[in-house]
Amino acid sequence: MSKVAIVIRHLAFEHLGCFEKTLIEHNYKIYYYDAGVHDIWTIDPLTPDLLIILGGPIGAYDCEQYPFLKDELRILKIRMDENRPTLGICLGAQLMAVALDADIKPGQAKEIGYKPLELSHAGLNSPLKHLKDQPVLHWHQDTFSLPDGAENLAHTDICAQQAFQKGKNILGLQFHPEISAGFAIEAWLIGHAFELAYENIELNKIRNDAEMHGHNLEKAAGKMLSQWISELVAA
Repeated sequence: MSKVAIVIRHLAFEHLGCFEKTLIEHNYKIYYYDAGVHDIWTIDPLTPDLLIILGGPIGAYDCEQYPFLKDELRILKIRMDENRPTLGICLGAQLMAVALDADIKPGQAKEIGYKPLELSHAGLNSPLKHLKDQPVLHWHQDTFSLPDGAENLAHTDICAQQAFQKGKNILGLQFHPEISAGFAIEAWLIGHAFELAYENIELNKIRNDAEMHGHNLEKAAGKMLSQWISELVAA
């Protein structure tokens, strides 16, 4: 039987990437809602079998500048209060943390590029175990405190909260495991050109790392998502 995954997307090129294949393999029908294009407020928080909120270049605290974030936070709060399967990536994870009453603030530095995670004991016993020693894509500055009742799964040298899980159904990922191998990174380099120039980021370093790590990351990320989906529990 098919299931429904609703995906909130903030930038056209920051889509599900390699996660789409895994979701289809698990019989999900995928429906995108694009912030600023579709009416986010019309999403029923409890109807989708799975809700995924993707990344974007704004802050979870920018609700006055971007009112649709209030709708996302409302949906997340209702949904997570009922322990419905919810996955957030980057901004999505930050919004989940805020909806769970955690604090969010700018981190000590921007983290852009590929590097591996340091998995906690809980992380090594979670679906993130498939990412052990695997460089993943980081692209953020904001960071959040660990929500009450959640487990910290991973960190890096400049970000204490790279992933959290609350029960089996709620997973927030600060990093980007979903980026597809091949030329997907080029759209990110174009779309975030101003930020990259301002931060003096070497584009060819990201390109080369994407080519070096992209295929292995795609395989590892697919295994991670597949295990997480397989372990979801009825609310």
